[in-house]
Amino acid sequence: MRGESAAVDAPTTQTEPADFDRFWATTLAETRRHPLEVTVEPRPTRLTAIDVFDVTFRGFGGTRIHAWLRVPHGARGPLPGLVQFFGYGNGRGHALRDLRWAAAGYAHLVVDARGQGHGDTDDDAPDGGPSAGGFLTRGIRSPHEYYYRRVYADAVRAVEALRRIDIVDPARVGAVGASQGGGIALAITGLVPDLAVAVIQAPFLCELDRAADLSDEFPYSLLTQYFADRRIDTAAALDTLRYFDGVNHAKRATAPALLSTGLRDAVTPPASVLPAFTAYAGPKQIVLWPYNGHEAGGDLDEENALDFAAEHLAPGHRPTATHPTGALGAPHLSEET
Repeated sequence: MRGESAAVDAPTTQTEPADFDRFWATTLAETRRHPLEVTVEPRPTRLTAIDVFDVTFRGFGGTRIHAWLRVPHGARGPLPGLVQFFGYGNGRGHALRDLRWAAAGYAHLVVDARGQGHGDTDDDAPDGGPSAGGFLTRGIRSPHEYYYRRVYADAVRAVEALRRIDIVDPARVGAVGASQGGGIALAITGLVPDLAVAVIQAPFLCELDRAADLSDEFPYSLLTQYFADRRIDTAAALDTLRYFDGVNHAKRATAPALLSTGLRDAVTPPASVLPAFTAYAGPKQIVLWPYNGHEAGGDLDEENALDFAAEHLAPGHRPTATHPTGALGAPHLSEET
């Protein structure tokens, strides 16, 4: 493993709501009342080694979520699969963005963070209340209205959608991501009990009880602005954040996980990342980059990620399929449950 490894013991200061598990069980039950309705359509490109598909499925509130699926050209399943969200302000991006995982033999599902950046999914759920003008504080007055309630529920549905595509081995599906995407991947580990693996780089949305004190950088600066503007609402906002803190989701994780952080990261400071690693309940490993910021290990992190995922998901291995498999030129979906 490239980079520095060290024993880490960084206790959290975050607390956990008594109804944390009930809140998320209710949220996911409400989300699953809407049929998943996965669609998979070929997206023509000039690529010769990778096939791209435009995927949609129903997320929180029945919103149709858009994603790109990339697989090795002409691949027949079952393939290991990975779900990924990008950093803060980003949707799924262009169809040709980030081809590394498909090139390495995975079914790679890159999902819109609803309402963000270069994506195609609207955030059509009313959240109400004041904010500091960004996703991090949208609906923060209540966990039921908070923006990331919808996103985390969408992320769980993304795992379910990927598992329904016949070319994917449902037992070998994991989550990857960096920054906001890392925070969402961390939430997935706590909300999907049978996840196969997680690769989490410089995760956002951790140690949220003191993130505004640890970082003056955007987007945590939005919390500072909200707390300054809404002095008497600070306690309610901090209570909301407890339901979404990666630390509390990490406590419920079982999947093998690789985390990384740059020790000079001012955006997602190591003082926010290391407590999440310490709390992580599954098998875990962390790589530290002493002289790097939010980029952490950069391409070396990506190389580590490929090695770690291959160790746990074995791309190229062909286990006995539990459902019919075929090439995605004519995609099939397993029966909806």
